[in-house]
Amino acid sequence: MAGNELQQYRKELDKLNMELLELINKRASLVQEIGKIKEKQGIKKFDPVRERKMLDTITKQNNGPFENATIEHIFKEIFKASLELQEVNQQKALLVSREVKPEDTVIHIQKQAIGNGNPEFIMGPCSVESYEQVEVVAKALKERGLTFLRGGAFKPRTSPYDFQGLGFEGLKILKAISEKYNLAVISEIVNPAHMVEAAEYLDVIQIGARNMQNFELLKAAGRINKPILLKRGMSATISEFINAAEYIMAHGNGQIILCERGIRTYEKATRNTLDITAVPILKQETHLPIIVDVTHSTGRRDLLIPAAKAALAIGADGIMAEVHPDPAVALSDSTQQMDIPMFHKFMDEINGLKRRLVD
Repeated sequence: MAGNELQQYRKELDKLNMELLELINKRASLVQEIGKIKEKQGIKKFDPVRERKMLDTITKQNNGPFENATIEHIFKEIFKASLELQEVNQQKALLVSREVKPEDTVIHIQKQAIGNGNPEFIMGPCSVESYEQVEVVAKALKERGLTFLRGGAFKPRTSPYDFQGLGFEGLKILKAISEKYNLAVISEIVNPAHMVEAAEYLDVIQIGARNMQNFELLKAAGRINKPILLKRGMSATISEFINAAEYIMAHGNGQIILCERGIRTYEKATRNTLDITAVPILKQETHLPIIVDVTHSTGRRDLLIPAAKAALAIGADGIMAEVHPDPAVALSDSTQQMDIPMFHKFMDEINGLKRRLVD
């Protein structure tokens, strides 16, 4: 007899659960409609005064057995979920997201491409120091069949007394060398006012880690018809990195290459901490190609080869690293740049890895 009574109560409970589910979803539908009206009228989603009035009305009608505090807690959770529902429905998918563009974006630069499944290598000195210095590196790149030359002409440095770069004179050197050896040039621009003039010398404009959230620079990059290499900020989350890319694309330029260059952590063994898992995450979240800067992420010559191998193995579309004819006398970042013999060793090791990956 007691068993039958229990079953009856359970049936009533199941029925009430379904009724509550129907009512909660009916309420959610009303919340969505209210959200649309608020959006049109520019009204804030969260209204604490209205929420307080609803809670007071509900608790006044509460006859137990739940206490008012319990009822308030339950309804606050419903209100919170309703607010989240409004916000989710009103969010627009980012232009850089897979939701908007499921297929991979391939960036075409001269006769080469980044993001087509064939990893590219972007190499060159940290800073442009002279025509002769850049030419030695360019000649080595050409010998190995590489097509991308990097070099810093505008150098944002931590100390105001460090070498700040040759500016436009450095860009002119890069341009002259690139034409001589048929290389595509990548260099960083730090001032939005320089964007148009710099584009005359460069094939790809780099926005460095310290400027990832320089929004005026990002907007200027979005208004120019040049590929942009966007580096992740040293303390930036992946979400912030993606939104920085969105700034560029939202202003009209979809030619964006993402660059993971390590983030700042408590670890001191390397210059930064290479966030290797950012590569597959960014490939899942966006349709943009991503390369890894092994020089700035590690800050150590002895780690460049293993870091590059890891980046390629996990799916990076390319590697960026620094090469200098004589790193010991380099005007910036001397400890992390490869010399020419090490560069050749680097390429031998990487080519061996590529063959093994194909096999």
